[in-house]
Amino acid sequence: MRVFLFLFLAVPLLELFVLIQVGRQIGAAATIALVILTAVAGVFLLRRQSYTVVALVREKVAVGEMPAKEMLDGLFVAIGGLLLLLPGFISDVIGLCCLLPPIRAVLMRWFVTRAAVSTNIHVQHYESWSSQRRSPSDIIDGEFERDDKDKPDDEDRRLR
Repeated sequence: MRVFLFLFLAVPLLELFVLIQVGRQIGAAATIALVILTAVAGVFLLRRQSYTVVALVREKVAVGEMPAKEMLDGLFVAIGGLLLLLPGFISDVIGLCCLLPPIRAVLMRWFVTRAAVSTNIHVQHYESWSSQRRSPSDIIDGEFERDDKDKPDDEDRRLR
């Protein structure tokens, strides 16, 4: 709870401080243009990366695998795009880190190990999540036939 309170208070103040400092160095108009440019770049990167993630999720589902890694990848892409849309340079740097695949992979590994430790779940590796396939022994092949001879049909019920 304290962490959220700190983030709620400190991050906007820090963003505002950095915006003011950048505005002093390059001017107000250039700072506003830079904030708009990062938002446009965020939308472009978000669209491009999200198409890739959706294609990977569909590919995993098509072969019957659980797309856990790809779903986490999609979460980081969405967070990165959102952070790039927010005005501020600190959020832009964090958002860009979430959208760049090599840095995103490192962040995902850190997040999974941190989540596994904090929830006391022992996850060997986040990539092993998506390797869960259904074996042929899990599938039972068979036929069935509905036996309604013992049940009265609608006409019999109405006559009673």
